[in-house]
Amino acid sequence: MNLKLHHINLATENVSRLNEFYRDVLGLSDEVEGLPVLEKKQGYAGDVSFVSDGDIQMHLAQKDMMAGFNSGHIVNPVSRGHIAYRTDDLDGFIAHLDDRGIRYSDWGNQAVAGWRQIFFYDPDGNVIEVHQVDENI
Repeated sequence: MNLKLHHINLATENVSRLNEFYRDVLGLSDEVEGLPVLEKKQGYAGDVSFVSDGDIQMHLAQKDMMAGFNSGHIVNPVSRGHIAYRTDDLDGFIAHLDDRGIRYSDWGNQAVAGWRQIFFYDPDGNVIEVHQVDENI
């Protein structure tokens, strides 16, 4: 089971302002490879902008305090944002969480086409995403 930092999601009330800041002040590019296709009819329809340093993506997402409720999940990844890791074995990682008694929300491909995603909390309440690219979804 391999984990690699994939993106950082920041939740904001003003996506365009945050996008401009990260492009202009930090020089991040809005030409990002491998962008997700958002499923906007399944609980979250907010605006999202993408920037990258060439290695790590940043997903600048419109804050939505109701996305968890609207999608039927306990963990809301766009209330405060989250950090995301990509794995090559999501089922193995889920078993790893189960062995440790860590509860998670299994979003499947509900938010992003072609990605199986789970979200869970660290001990301080920060949201962590682990996803696997699945072309069969």
